[in-house]
Amino acid sequence: MHTLFSTIGLILAVAGFAITIAFWIPGLINKVRLKETMGGKYPLVYVIYLANGPALMLLGLVLFSAFH
Repeated sequence: MHTLFSTIGLILAVAGFAITIAFWIPGLINKVRLKETMGGKYPLVYVIYLANGPALMLLGLVLFSAFH
């Protein structure tokens, strides 16, 4: 069971890292167009990013280190 949680943790960490990198590479996500589309709800983009980027990476690292 430890290897399963360790593997899941590693996958989550890699996915969180990929989302984080994809969000900050200029040109990959057109933030100006996204801001125009979302209007006043644009700060919600950062909430979604934090939940799917760094938080996912942190959860994966915790799982990986706890069960490795």
